[in-house]
Amino acid sequence: MPDTTHSSSPLRGVVFALVGFAVFSTQDALVKVLGEYSAFQVLFFAMLFGYVPFSLVQVFDKTQRSLRPQNPGWVMLRAYCAVTAVCLVFSAFTVLPFVQVYVLIFMSPLLISLLAIPMLGERIHFFRGFAIVLGLCGVLIVLRPSVETLHWGHLAALVGAFHIALGAVISRRIGGQEQAATMMVFPLLANILVAGVGLIFVYKPMPLEDLALMCVTGVLAMIGQYLLLVAYRSAPAALIAPMQYSQLLWAVLFGYVFFAESIDAMTVAGSVVTVLAGLLIVLREVQVSRVQPNLRTRNVRGIAAPPMRSSESDNEAE
Repeated sequence: MPDTTHSSSPLRGVVFALVGFAVFSTQDALVKVLGEYSAFQVLFFAMLFGYVPFSLVQVFDKTQRSLRPQNPGWVMLRAYCAVTAVCLVFSAFTVLPFVQVYVLIFMSPLLISLLAIPMLGERIHFFRGFAIVLGLCGVLIVLRPSVETLHWGHLAALVGAFHIALGAVISRRIGGQEQAATMMVFPLLANILVAGVGLIFVYKPMPLEDLALMCVTGVLAMIGQYLLLVAYRSAPAALIAPMQYSQLLWAVLFGYVFFAESIDAMTVAGSVVTVLAGLLIVLREVQVSRVQPNLRTRNVRGIAAPPMRSSESDNEAE
């Protein structure tokens, strides 16, 4: 991979972040197009075509040290979070409108704040507590839950968001102790192993064009990860993290153009409230600490990416 060490450039970072999140939204659209296939099948070939070559480059990098984890239990739990989150969110994309899935995924920063209490010993003050309640209200506005409107896909997306948050908090806990390659390879292998086993039971014959789409899905994931890496190394995390909410715009556009999905005033209002809650969490993080590794996990794909060392983060935040 090219060198991604750049001098501080906020505008450059924002541009790379916006493009990176657009790439991830395009990947999500392809996952939705491939909805006739099991999440195991899409995940297996996407990982095979996208993450394997990228990770092998990292693994055989001579600057890397041993891949043996210093915290095997936490590393394995993080790998479990990666597999579970991907499968659940991929499944949700196949049955729910784009905006609804994104709103539920965007609950993850709020869940991170809650999980940080028992796992990291953090405390929730009024400001952060208010943001958490506000985010929950935004989700309720979008979903307007009732027996008729709730779908198993909503539960899948919400549980997926929980696993995204859990993986992020684990990254924050052990990121400074583990090698980057270790943080990347274990979730990758877990995804391929679990998806490969599941594929035995759910494999559906597919034409070459669908296989090609799965290949593109994996390549887009790799490109998106690289673009975000450049973004985070070009500008402070507090500036880059909120850019993820640009995905709501892509969700509306792709949903309307390609999937005939409509959006009403209540959905717009709930989305705005949820985004506002997430931004408040970001603001709180800026106030309490100059290092925000928990903000580096954007969503389900980001779990497999290694967090930066704290020294790198400190340099970026200046």
